[in-house]
Amino acid sequence: MNALVRAPAVAGAFYPANPAVLAETVASLLSAAGRSDDVTVPKAIVVPHAGYVYSGAVAASVYASLAPAAANIRRIVLLGPTHRVGIRGMALPAATHFATPLGTVEIDREACALIADLPQVQVTDLPHAQEHSLEVQLPFLQTLLPRFRLLPLAVGSASAEAVAEVLERLWGGNETRIVISSDLSHFLPYAMAREIDGATAARVLAFDPAISHEEACGATPLNGMLLAARRHGLEGKLIDLCNSGDTAGDRHRVVGYGGFAFYDAQH
Repeated sequence: MNALVRAPAVAGAFYPANPAVLAETVASLLSAAGRSDDVTVPKAIVVPHAGYVYSGAVAASVYASLAPAAANIRRIVLLGPTHRVGIRGMALPAATHFATPLGTVEIDREACALIADLPQVQVTDLPHAQEHSLEVQLPFLQTLLPRFRLLPLAVGSASAEAVAEVLERLWGGNETRIVISSDLSHFLPYAMAREIDGATAARVLAFDPAISHEEACGATPLNGMLLAARRHGLEGKLIDLCNSGDTAGDRHRVVGYGGFAFYDAQH
C-alpha cells in the first residue's frame, strides 16, 4: 500500500516548523512539567489544543503522566473537534500517516477496522486536512512514545453515546490510551472565564456528559469519553487549569485550558 501522508497544516503557526526548534520546545515544556510522581498511568487524558505559547505548558503537564508507561503504549486513540469542516459523526482519515516536522506517525489500520462498521464513523480526509486540534498533540506523543500507532478521529455532530460506543470498541488494554483534545471557554473576560472553567472542571470530574460547546469546544468527544470512563469505573484528576490570560498576557478575552487524567479505580 502506497503511503498517503497528511501534511502538517499548522506548523509555524501553532508550534515551531523547524524540527530542531520544535524538538527543543517540546522537550523544554515536558521538562518544566516534571515527571509524574505516580507510577500509575492514566487510561485517558484531556489536553488543550491552542498554540504552544498559550496552552503548551498545560498539555505538557498532562502528557508527563504518560511517561512511566511510554515504552509499553502502542496505540493512541485521539479525538478532537472539527473547527473548519463540519461533518455528521466522526471522521477517520484515508491517509496512512500523519506528519509533523518531527516525522510521520502511522495510522493504526487494525484499530480503524474495529469501528469501520459503525454508522457514526466515516472515512474522509477533508475534516483532517486543516484541523489543528489533533495535529498539535502529535509532537508531544512523538517525543514521549518510542513506538506507537495513531487512531485519529475528527469529531463533528454526534451524541455522547455515539462517541462512547466508538471508544468502547477501541478501549483495549494497557497498550491503548485515549487522548481527548479540547479547550474550555472562549473569549470571556478573565474573571468570568475562571469562574466558568472552574465549574466546568468540577463537572468533568463528576463525569457529567452534558457539557456544552460554550463550556468546552471539544465537548462532543469529551462527553463521550466521560460516559465511557464512568462505565469503566475510572477516577478523574485535575492536573492543571488556567487560561490564556495566565500564559499570554491579555485578560480581556481569554480562552480556558484544562488538563485532566482518568485512572483505573485501583489508582
